[in-house]
Formats: sequence, C-alpha cells, structure tokens
Amino acid sequence: MIEVKNLTKKYNKKSVVDNVSLKIQKGKITSFIGPNGAGKSTLLSMISRLIMKDKGEVFIEGVEVSQWKSEELSKKLSILKQANNINIRLTIRELVSFGRFPYSKGNLTKEDWKQVDEAIEYMKLTDIKDKYLDQLSGGQRQRAYIAMVIAQDTEYVLLDEPLNNLDMKHSVEIMKILRRLVEDFGKTIVIVIHDINFASCYSDYIVALKDGVVAKEGTIEEIIDKKVLDEIYDMDFNILQINERKICTYYY
Repeated sequence: MIEVKNLTKKYNKKSVVDNVSLKIQKGKITSFIGPNGAGKSTLLSMISRLIMKDKGEVFIEGVEVSQWKSEELSKKLSILKQANNINIRLTIRELVSFGRFPYSKGNLTKEDWKQVDEAIEYMKLTDIKDKYLDQLSGGQRQRAYIAMVIAQDTEYVLLDEPLNNLDMKHSVEIMKILRRLVEDFGKTIVIVIHDINFASCYSDYIVALKDGVVAKEGTIEEIIDKKVLDEIYDMDFNILQINERKICTYYY
C-alpha cells in the first residue's frame, strides 16, 4: 500500500499541493481527476520521489519514500511522466529495454530481452519494434513508453496522463491493458487522467483534487455523481447509466 500523509508542495509561496493525505490500495486502479492546476501531476511526482516534497510523508509498503534506496525503489515503483523527451535516436525495442535497467544495469540477459519483447507484444507494437521513435506517430510513441514501464515490472505503476496523443481506439486499448495488468498480475496502478468517462469505466477508486486539496475521494458510485462533479469542475453535468456504467455528459 502507498500512504500519503499531509503532503505539501509550494511554488513561489503558493501551495500547489496543500496538506494532502490519502491511501492507495494494492491491486487497484486509482485515478486522480480534477481541473488543470489541481495538483494531480505534482502529487504523483512527489509520491514517486521525482520531485521533493516541502512537508509530509509518503510510505510505500510502510517505509517512508526517502528511506528507499534508489535501486530498490525502481524495482518496486515505476512512473511515466507526460513529457518524455529522449535526445538519442532509439528504436522501440531499445527504448523498452531501458525498463530493465534496474535489474540488468545495461547488461541485458535472455530473460531481460524476453520481458522486453513481451511488453512490446502486450502493447501491440511487435510489427514495428525496430522502427525509430522519430518515425512514430504520437500515439505509437506513447504506447512505446508505456511498454517500457511494463518491462520494468514493478508492483506500483504511476502514469501521468497516459492517454496523451492517443485516439479513441488506442485510448480504450490502453485502459483495457491497464485493467489486465491489475487483474492478471495484481499491479497497483495510479493514473492522472482528464477524461472522466475513462476514469468512471476503468477505475476502482477515484481521488478528485481541486486547488491542491482532495475535494472528494471514493468509489465510482460516490464520485461520478452530478453534485460532486459540478462542484469540482464548476460545470453542469448530467450522469447517464449505460450498460451498468456511469457516463458523464457535459456538452449541452
């Protein structure tokens, strides 16, 4: 389990994340939703130790994140940020092999390459695995980065807007893959996501943030609710029940 206690981050004396506490249950998909500037990505980065927290604590398996050795933490938790810029020319297969670095230190074994190829196949990239990243569409490149995270084979997977640059078909494929990672392999996945309907259809638990604080957290039933969403987004929502799923409409 990941437990966050009183986490705070300020930039220019403004609290981007303000005294946030929450628990992320194992073997579930937890989605962070909320308007721009709510603190979702900053919170995710502090949980993963990518950025330093100003105050508070993050416990992973009962151990405060600052106490984890980097090598061990990278085998326990992986994170994919929304901005991924690599300046060297790599093929998909070479990029995905970076996910094995915590284990291989660059000297990949047959088992490492097996994990790489399985991750590529999982993301349906096998037929283009030898293409260079600069030859790919934005969606193909995003799927390659997610394959790299899958190859890292960590218990906790943190994804910051993983549906960026993806069309509807590939967005659905990604979310189905994340569900399979949870159901088949017991992964714990935390995603920052803007599409409320994807959060509704594929999450187990939702944390709604606004102005740096947790406005509301709970199950789909508790969060995908007109009153809750109206207050979080300052919009007028309509919630429909379609095939036992709660779908939000807000274009009227």
